[in-house]
Amino acid sequence: MTAPIPRDLPDLPALPGTASSLLPSPVPATAVVPRVRRPLAAAYRMLTAVAALTAVTITLLRGSPARVLSDFAVQSTLFLALVLLMSARRAWSARHPLPGSLAGAALLYTLLAFLVHHTLLADAAPAYAPTADATHPAPWPTSAADLVIHTVVPLAALLDWLLLSPPGRMRLRQTAPWLLYPLVYLIFVLARGELLPGTPARYLYPFLDVDQHGYRGVLGNALLLGLALYALAVLLVALDHARPNPVRRRRETGFRLQPPVG
Repeated sequence: MTAPIPRDLPDLPALPGTASSLLPSPVPATAVVPRVRRPLAAAYRMLTAVAALTAVTITLLRGSPARVLSDFAVQSTLFLALVLLMSARRAWSARHPLPGSLAGAALLYTLLAFLVHHTLLADAAPAYAPTADATHPAPWPTSAADLVIHTVVPLAALLDWLLLSPPGRMRLRQTAPWLLYPLVYLIFVLARGELLPGTPARYLYPFLDVDQHGYRGVLGNALLLGLALYALAVLLVALDHARPNPVRRRRETGFRLQPPVG
């Protein structure tokens, strides 16, 4: 008779000279999770970028290029258009999305321009407009370009983030670096005002006009605006992690359940 097999077998010692770490797989990740092209997202971003660039071009033709390119909304629109073009190419070629730090910065600056235009600049004097002309009303191409830059493009970018972008790519540690560009822009506005004495509306925004508020008032306004911008950045990060995934697809396993036989 044979001896009974014990229930608890002792652990066998490892063979000498064998590595305990797992070997890297030669199979690429795309062979397991196939790439998916997203032509709808690519077309949407391409159209938004073209509309933004067209509006900026019209504004440049209707005003002083130096004054127009100094406007925060114009700069943020150009930055957003560049980000959208790169993102459209990645969506069309089934590549990974852009880093959340880059896409989040473009969205944040565009939303800031949108909120400032519709709140702080709603009753601003025409002299602060990039294409200021106090003697003649703005023609319809300029008005249409202004609408696209300050309203249509920011809302289109917000919809792209909510409906066409995967969530969870922004990080809280990215919010502080996002404030560097607005800080540099504030220094630029104040330096520009000092270098252009006697020029009408030498300060680009009424709440940053040192002639009206003094440096103490301007720095106070900038501090409040910076705190509001930081709160908006934190809100975007929180919403980015709380919103559902609009691009989630049902995974195909390759196996299908068959009905029982008999």
